[in-house]
Amino acid sequence: MTTSAPLQATAPAGLAEDGSIELRGVRRTYGDVTAVDDLDLTVNPGEFVTLLGPSGSGKTTTMMMVAGFEDLTSGTVLINGRPVDTLPPKDRNLGIVFQSYALFPHMSARENVEFPLRMRRVRPTERRRRAEEALDRVGLTKLGDRRPRELSGGQQQRVALARALVFNPSALLLDEPMAALDKRLREQMQEEIKTIQRSLGISVLFVTHDQDEAMSMSDRIVVMRDGRIVQQGPPEDVYTHPVNDWVANFLGDTNLLPCSVVERNGDAAVVDLGALGTGRVRDLGARGERYAVSIRPEHLAFLPEGRPENSATGRLVSSTNLGATIRHRVHAGGQDLLLRELSAGRRTSRATGDDVCIGWNQDEAQLLVLDS
Repeated sequence: MTTSAPLQATAPAGLAEDGSIELRGVRRTYGDVTAVDDLDLTVNPGEFVTLLGPSGSGKTTTMMMVAGFEDLTSGTVLINGRPVDTLPPKDRNLGIVFQSYALFPHMSARENVEFPLRMRRVRPTERRRRAEEALDRVGLTKLGDRRPRELSGGQQQRVALARALVFNPSALLLDEPMAALDKRLREQMQEEIKTIQRSLGISVLFVTHDQDEAMSMSDRIVVMRDGRIVQQGPPEDVYTHPVNDWVANFLGDTNLLPCSVVERNGDAAVVDLGALGTGRVRDLGARGERYAVSIRPEHLAFLPEGRPENSATGRLVSSTNLGATIRHRVHAGGQDLLLRELSAGRRTSRATGDDVCIGWNQDEAQLLVLDS
């Protein structure tokens, strides 16, 4: 794999000072199908916001309405506080990187980067200077004469990023730009895109269905389902405190234990877990008809026998070594539970079929509404 120099933390002159994006009551329908339903969302200046959801959740349609490639059925989009609903994409001053990169195959990397400036009637000498600066910023100084077919996938993505930034846009829209890259290169580009975003202070609206990608890159995650926002907040908050079982499951592995509420006291609740007994969990005020406790696998732990609260006994079904971690499956209370521990922190050896005791801390198990 051919690698390139890292992205440079050098801000271009003239970068837009605001960069806010706001959607008010935005709706998009296709006949009887509602793709986006009454969506309100704000991207603050300099913020990296990710739209995260499964296929069909409305995240790409939302981005395309911001970009101007999709019409709104109702509502309004504002950029830098100004309504842009009637403006064509070229007049919204937004940099866009698509999943396919959309590079012109007959143009060199430099010519691709120059293209937005040519459309803006920038003089040739100035075009070339700014394109060279943009290519240098993404670590492709020496590859400007190559055509897309002569570049690796990561290098093509860098060209697309340079082209999106060369005209100093108000904000950057990224539509799953790393979906075609292999795991190692994808992780490298995640870090580098985040580095250049921070160095430029540019606002980003990012679309992905990859939970790990959203967790590692975002200042704020907006979880979408069926055209609506289900939950939004900092990555750690959304992961640790999901609003319902659907979000908990979508954002990674979790153990969902159906329960009934015995007692509520401030931010704690006593719950009846059936065959697993009773326990205390974190209570953030969820209200509904059916409840479950969500415990992430890394928040379950093997314990000595005899712990009186927040514990259960079971049988070790399997253990899978994943390198840095070991994933265990324990059958307890009539169901299989996942437990993940660090390989380096493993203190005792356990064999399949062994009787084990597992447990959790109150603040690391959350009472949720069953929504799905």
